[in-house]
Amino acid sequence: MRSARPTLRSGLALNCVVLFNSPHIDAAVKQLTADGFPVTDELLARLSPLQYDHINFLGRYAFTRPPAPGLRQPRDPNSDEETDDGEDE
Repeated sequence: MRSARPTLRSGLALNCVVLFNSPHIDAAVKQLTADGFPVTDELLARLSPLQYDHINFLGRYAFTRPPAPGLRQPRDPNSDEETDDGEDE
């Protein structure tokens, strides 16, 4: 049973990434559509909630409640500023 533990942890981490990414992808697609960007089936087929470059799998984790219910505001693609996660407020 020892060999199943890394697989179980990997599966749990993968599920967490998908759970985190899915509503953000949905919100981004809705915003693009509202902005008039042509969101086609071909583009949607290339989206995956399995991207994890922005997820820290090492180190310490802080599980805090967001300052307001719901998703954070999407970043402005035309801005060079870093995103504000609301942790300084």
